[in-house]
Amino acid sequence: MPTPVRISLSGLTIPAVSNLQRRLGLTDAVIIGLGSMIGAGIFVALTPAAAAAGSWLLVGLAIAGVVAYCNAMSSAWLAARYPQSGGTYVYGRERLGDFWGYLAGWSFVVGKSASCAAMALTVGFYVWPAYAHAIAVAAVAALTAVNYRGIQKSALLTRAIVAVVLAVLAAVVVVVARSGRVDAAYLQLSGGTALGVLQAAGLLFFAFAGYARIATLGEEVRDPSRTIPRAIPVALGLALVVYAAVAVSVLAILGPDRLATAAAPLAEAVRAAGAGGLEPVVRVGATVAALGSLLSLILGVSRTTLAMARDHHLPAGLALVHPRFGVPHRAEVAVGVVVAALAAVADLRGVIGFSSFAILVYYAVANASAWTLGRHLVPTIGLIGCVGLAVALPPQAVVFGVALLMLGALTYVVRRLR
Repeated sequence: MPTPVRISLSGLTIPAVSNLQRRLGLTDAVIIGLGSMIGAGIFVALTPAAAAAGSWLLVGLAIAGVVAYCNAMSSAWLAARYPQSGGTYVYGRERLGDFWGYLAGWSFVVGKSASCAAMALTVGFYVWPAYAHAIAVAAVAALTAVNYRGIQKSALLTRAIVAVVLAVLAAVVVVVARSGRVDAAYLQLSGGTALGVLQAAGLLFFAFAGYARIATLGEEVRDPSRTIPRAIPVALGLALVVYAAVAVSVLAILGPDRLATAAAPLAEAVRAAGAGGLEPVVRVGATVAALGSLLSLILGVSRTTLAMARDHHLPAGLALVHPRFGVPHRAEVAVGVVVAALAAVADLRGVIGFSSFAILVYYAVANASAWTLGRHLVPTIGLIGCVGLAVALPPQAVVFGVALLMLGALTYVVRRLR
């Protein structure tokens, strides 16, 4: 058996708890992080952000990027200290207490379930807008069946999806820039409010989902104490550049008012640029991105559900693993049913807002946990940013989010009193 490796992060020596091979370098980590971020969110999140802040959505995008950076760095430091599955569910439990770990896990499950519904609805609106909800339910059912049989998205497939999405986004930017129909007046910052900018930032935070994936690579990268802190800002920076280019292009061709009402904003942008022939390509790219994100999201939510069921925070039956396929089949079916029900009736903007609220709560716990490690500046900015963006989201998202958090807390108390 190989000798366990010990790594050091700013003077803290941490024993490795497994023998995973350290094959990934800086470039690999950056690609994985970029692949986790560049997904379907950018195809839909610009619309509610424009409705909230108009042309000020570009400032909101920058704020969302800063908060995402702080969250990812806090997660990286915690992942080095606790290289276990479960993310902030583990970090909150170990650093703040069992309740805070549970609250983070609960927020992750409900928030990412909403993200699944948003991705499914993205498929629906780009494939067949008139039947978006029906298409969304069908997509959830199909991918739940795929995951049930133990078929997971490979690294090769992830890279292929990222390549397709980047190519489509680049095509949108180039076509709009060369159309001669952009109006620089649309980019002038006017008419926005501070609340609107923060609300746009909270909604655009949805498009950065997955950025902390790099923080989970502590056992698989070479020299993780150097590689992970370097890979996170590079991957986030690249994603922010891509998002900014797309946001500027779409805003410049549609204007904030038209963008605020677009069901499929990137498809509408190429149509407005006089390149209607590219619209089917954009719709295919959005569909591929959304299906890829939905596949991995269902997988992640079902595994967190499994972990919480094992700890008796959720019904124990959800912890059962299929004897043949080796997957938490009951958890996957339960998640699929909940997501399909949401996708059948929910409003796309509503689920984006609620998903952002729950995941911001999740990362607020991560930042609070990282603060106890003795690192104060970045976790403090991250914590304040998460709380500020969460409460600035649309009122219905905040009310629904607080209600579900209270339900989760009540469930925890009832379980502890038994």
